[in-house]
Amino acid sequence: MADRLTQLQDTVNQQAEHFCNAIGVLQQTSVPSKFPGFDRTGSQTPQQTQQEDYAQLFSQLISRCAKDIDTLIESLPNEECSIELQNQALKRLETENQIEAERLEQIVQNGELLLEKIQSALEDIAQAQLDMQIHFKT
Repeated sequence: MADRLTQLQDTVNQQAEHFCNAIGVLQQTSVPSKFPGFDRTGSQTPQQTQQEDYAQLFSQLISRCAKDIDTLIESLPNEECSIELQNQALKRLETENQIEAERLEQIVQNGELLLEKIQSALEDIAQAQLDMQIHFKT
């Protein structure tokens, strides 16, 4: 779920960037307004086709990003389902943990038996060496 939340945050940030860029381009390419009683000299007339291209571009970017946001939000699990899934996962983990604990106990018991056999064998070897030393000395 964290990955989806990160994707959602990135997409929301991207949408904010599209809005900021769109506003900046609108400010840059907009035609100055005429106010009554205020005459401004100098004419700046941006190309009309360029404005339409920007409007279409940003409308496509913003609408596509909005669809992506909706899709990501719909893919998030709802709260009720999340609690239920978490409880099921915890029960499953508890069962697996119990099985592994029993398996570990069996392995420890087998290890202790093997250790006893090894110690017994070492005692037998040590005794045999002592017997051989005594036998050779006599």
